[in-house]
Amino acid sequence: MEPSFETSTSGSWTVVGVRGELDLSTSAALKSALEAGFSGGVPKIAVDLTEVTFMDSSTLGVLIAFLKRAREREGDIRLVGVQGSPAKVIALTGLDSAFQIDDSVAALPQ
Repeated sequence: MEPSFETSTSGSWTVVGVRGELDLSTSAALKSALEAGFSGGVPKIAVDLTEVTFMDSSTLGVLIAFLKRAREREGDIRLVGVQGSPAKVIALTGLDSAFQIDDSVAALPQ
C-alpha cells in the first residue's frame, strides 16, 4: 500500500499523519512530509503512525535524523499511535527509549 501523508496542527504541534507502508522507497516522501515542521520557530512534530502497517529500518533512520535535528533546535519529535509491526520494530531497536510515544494526538502535551 502506497503511503499517504497529511499535515495538520494540534495546539503547538505540527502533526504528520501517515497511512500505509514505510520503507526505503518511501523515505524521500517521509522526509518531505517532516520538513513541514521545520518551516518556522522551534520544531514540534508529532508523527501519527496509527495507520502505518509496516516500517523498516530506513524509516527509523529518517525519524532518528529528524529527531536529532529537532533537538538541536530545542524542539522535539514524538510518535503517536504506534501499534502492531511498527511498535515491534521500534521496541526491538530500543528506540522506544529515544522517542516519546503518545497514544493519540489528543494526548500530546500543549
